[in-house]
Amino acid sequence: MNDTSNIIEELNDRSREVFRRVVEGYLTNGEPVGSRTLTRLMNEKVSAATIRNVMQDLEYLGLLDSPHISAGRVPTQQGLRMFVDGLLEVSDLDVADREKIDATVGNGGGDVGGMLDRIGSALSGATQGASLVLAPKHEAPIKHIEFVSLGHDRALVVLVFADGHVENRIFTPPPGQTPSSMREAANFVNALAEGRTLSDLSRVIGEEIKLRRQEIDALARELIDSGWAEWDDGGARHERLIVRGRANLLEEAGAEEDLERIRILFDDLERKRDIVEFLDLAEEGDGVRIFIGSENKLFSLSGSSLVVSPYMNADRKIIGAVGVIGPTRLNYGRIVPIVDYTAQLVGRMIADRS
Repeated sequence: MNDTSNIIEELNDRSREVFRRVVEGYLTNGEPVGSRTLTRLMNEKVSAATIRNVMQDLEYLGLLDSPHISAGRVPTQQGLRMFVDGLLEVSDLDVADREKIDATVGNGGGDVGGMLDRIGSALSGATQGASLVLAPKHEAPIKHIEFVSLGHDRALVVLVFADGHVENRIFTPPPGQTPSSMREAANFVNALAEGRTLSDLSRVIGEEIKLRRQEIDALARELIDSGWAEWDDGGARHERLIVRGRANLLEEAGAEEDLERIRILFDDLERKRDIVEFLDLAEEGDGVRIFIGSENKLFSLSGSSLVVSPYMNADRKIIGAVGVIGPTRLNYGRIVPIVDYTAQLVGRMIADRS
C-alpha cells in the first residue's frame, strides 16, 4: 500500500474533494456518505454516477470503505490518517472553549492535583470525549503522612509536602486493619519521611523494613506496602493518570461490541498499566499528536482515537501530558486546538507555581 503522503499527491482535484467531503460528513454525523448527497455539495456540477466511480477508485486505494450494502462510504483508518495529515483544517480555539478551560484554573487554591482534576473535567466537557491528564510527580520533601480508615475495604493516605502541597489517595488496605495498626504504620513512616522526597522514602522504607521486620506488626507492614504502592508504582515513575468523562464515550457507543471495547479501554486505564507508555507517546514529538485506532498501542482495543500533547515545566522539560480519547470520528479540527491550548496552559501554571 502506498504511503499516505504519496496517495494524496496523486489524487486529482475532483477525487480529493470527494474524499474530503466523505470524511467531513462522516466526522459530522457518523453515517456513510452517499453519491446523491455529494452531488449537492460538490463545487462543480457532477453526476451521481461520476461520483460513484470516484468513490470506487478511492475504495480501491484503501481510503474509503462500504460498511453496508448501501452506496454510502466511510473513511478507513488509513483514509482518516491521510485526511488528518494532509487535508485537516484546524480551526482557531473557540472563545467559549477557552473561557471554560481558563475558568477551571482560576477556581480553588494552589493545589496542582486539584487544578489538574478540574482541567480534566473541563477538557472532557468541552470535547464531549474522555479526557486524560498525566500529572507530574511531586519531588518536594515530605513533611507528614497519615493513613485514615474509610471502611473495611477503603482507606485514605494523606501526604503533606514541605512546600504546602497535599495529596490524598484512596487505596484498598489489607484485611484486618485496625486503628492502632494504621497509627503504627503512620508513625513508622513519619519517623523516616521528614526531609525526604518520595523517591528517597521508597528506598529507605524498603531498607528499614528489612532491618526491622521482626519489630513491625505484620498488618502495619502490609498497610505501608498497600498505601505506598500508590506512588511507588512498581519502581516506575511517580506520575498519576486522571481520567474524566467516561460517560461521554459510553453514550457515544452504539453497538454492544463498541460498549465492550470501551469498557476494556477503561479497565486498562483504571489499572494504570499504560501510564509510562502514555507519556512516551507524548514525548515522541513536539505539540499535538493524533493516534487513530490501531496506530495507538495504548488504546488499539477500543477502536478509538487519541489526541495528545505534552506539557513542560519552566526548564522546558516534558513532565506530563493531556489528551482526549473518543471515537475515530472525532472533530479533529476543533479538538486539536483545545488540547494544544490546555497543554500550554497547564505547563504555564505549573511553571508559575514552582
